[in-house]
Amino acid sequence: MARRALRKAQLVGCPPREAEPRPTRFRCVNLTRALPLAAAQPGRPGDVAGAKGRRSRGAGRRARGEGSGSRIIPQLGRTERDATSSRDPHWKLTDCGRAHGQDQFFLPVSSILALHSAFTSILLLVGITNLWRWKTSSRDWQSERYLERFHTLEATDTNNPSLNYGLVIDCGSSGSRVFVYFWPPHNGNPHDLLDIRQMRDRNGQPVVKKIKPGISTLAATPDKASDYIRPLLSFAAAYVPSTKHKETPLYILCTAGMRLLPDWQQTAILADLVRDVPLEFDFLFSESQAEVISGKQEGVYSWIGINFVLGRFDHEEEEDAMISVTPAGQEETLVRKRTVGILDMGGASLQIAYEVPTSTSFSSPQEEEAAKSLLADFNLGCDMQHTKHVYRVYVSTFLGFGGNYARQRYEELVLNQTTTRNRLQGEQLGANAGVPVLDPCLPVGLEDVVEHGGQTLHIKGQGDWQSCAKQVRLLLAGDNRTTVSLRNTYQAPIDFVNSEFYGFSEFYYCTEDVLRLGGLYHMPTFTRAAQDYCSLSWSLLTQRFRDHLYSAHADLHRVKYQCFKSAWMHQVLHEGFHFPKDYSGLRTAQLVYDREVQWTLGAILYKTRFLPLRDLRQESIHQPRSPWLRLSFVYNHYLFFVCILVVMLAIGLYLFRLRRIHQKQLHVAQLDLLWLSEVVPLPAQEAAS
Repeated sequence: MARRALRKAQLVGCPPREAEPRPTRFRCVNLTRALPLAAAQPGRPGDVAGAKGRRSRGAGRRARGEGSGSRIIPQLGRTERDATSSRDPHWKLTDCGRAHGQDQFFLPVSSILALHSAFTSILLLVGITNLWRWKTSSRDWQSERYLERFHTLEATDTNNPSLNYGLVIDCGSSGSRVFVYFWPPHNGNPHDLLDIRQMRDRNGQPVVKKIKPGISTLAATPDKASDYIRPLLSFAAAYVPSTKHKETPLYILCTAGMRLLPDWQQTAILADLVRDVPLEFDFLFSESQAEVISGKQEGVYSWIGINFVLGRFDHEEEEDAMISVTPAGQEETLVRKRTVGILDMGGASLQIAYEVPTSTSFSSPQEEEAAKSLLADFNLGCDMQHTKHVYRVYVSTFLGFGGNYARQRYEELVLNQTTTRNRLQGEQLGANAGVPVLDPCLPVGLEDVVEHGGQTLHIKGQGDWQSCAKQVRLLLAGDNRTTVSLRNTYQAPIDFVNSEFYGFSEFYYCTEDVLRLGGLYHMPTFTRAAQDYCSLSWSLLTQRFRDHLYSAHADLHRVKYQCFKSAWMHQVLHEGFHFPKDYSGLRTAQLVYDREVQWTLGAILYKTRFLPLRDLRQESIHQPRSPWLRLSFVYNHYLFFVCILVVMLAIGLYLFRLRRIHQKQLHVAQLDLLWLSEVVPLPAQEAAS
């Protein structure tokens, strides 16, 4: 029997019985459920009869690789179950690596599971906290933006050395104005624009100065252009700190009045400014910073200024409506904030500007050629390779379609129609106050006289808003003096389902000054109020005006022509630009966040768009790691979720490895049990031998 036992011991790779006994220790990693000894085995732990009974009953199971989960320690002659408490059953993990020449140590599984649960709870708590903060931040974005309006109304701290300044002079047809802007250092994110604001004095008033007449009056004496503009520059120099003059850009941009001059006169005036201004002032000024801008450029600058103040270029915030955009020359589709379009009706002209988010198709080469002059593609970002701030904007200006000019065209139309009728029918309609021409676009009972081309026409208000709307519709086609028309001018498509527009100037005056409906435009409400107003008598309207029932901005001219202008605005909006009558995305306004937005703000935003890139490059030279740190801060929420994913994956792999090791050690434990059952003789067997 001894030979047989020795041979089996050699086969299973275990030391023979006669080998020197090893120190007592747990040698096998075995995940067991420790039960009370009394429930598992009757009798004493070291009883020979009990051991013999257990061996005989479990021999078959051991041969099949089964077992009760316990083994006998030969040095002690007891089971591992005996080493555990009969009161506190628990899972335990013991060490078997040393049986194969390895020194490994594993924590109990209960500890690992506890650590895993605690770590997961911490990560979930941190994640929920960050999500709550992000949600709260997004929810409070509107209130923060509202509070930020009041900061922009405060006096500018010119003692702050980190502020930068910029000047824009608007040389218009009736006069010139200088605007002083400032902005703090760029935040380091190349996707963000400069935070440019209009400078304010100690009283919180905008720093702006206007002089008259317009610079175009110097066409015959261009050498006096620098003398003309000196008061504006002296005014600005007094507000900008002297230490900042050399780094303060100056832009002199001329509009409508200069456009009417011949090119050689425009060049002479600008040349005098470029030559003489640097001799007297230290502002950053060059030849490219004095120019005559087109109506298209002016419209683009207005569009940029409005959307900048509304925060539509802050793509990190996602509270506002979104839109899919395909930049020019790109196939990728971007999802970013929806920008707003602008409608601006002055006294003489009408302008519309809005973003065209997708590429458009043209029905003919002529239409494509016309669209090129009305579509503007530009990049507001500091890096031309980034497409996050690439925009395609449709801009169109219609001279002669302003409110006052449209009224003149209407009176000429009524005069010509009456003259033709009188000639054909031999009547004297409108020749005197006794037989006036009934004008549906004036209040009831209002008598007026129209004079044009040596002809005089007596008219009397009829107050019929529907008839007025039909007559002014004829003006949409233009006349012989205007080369543009709302009917045959190319208009880029508008997604009226997902779009938003702001109406300024006459759009606001028509809805607010008398009707008191400024703000969100609702066509049925507006038409009902306009019809009711037109049907009132002129005497009643003037009485209401004297009682101050209308807006403080309203005057007798507004009260008189409100009926006509409301009908004209309605026709331009719904028949000229084809806005649906149930369109709910138009808002009329005079101020944006309690301040007037000039196109000069959009101009300086566009002109200084590369300044953040210059600052970033300078910082990368002095502090190479700073931009990366800033970018890491910007995208930290993405890194947070990546870290959670990596940690969870590592924990899963670690537990999987423990399971594999445990299964391998169970196999080794089965071999040990086989060796114990065959090699280790019980005391009764030794006595018999």
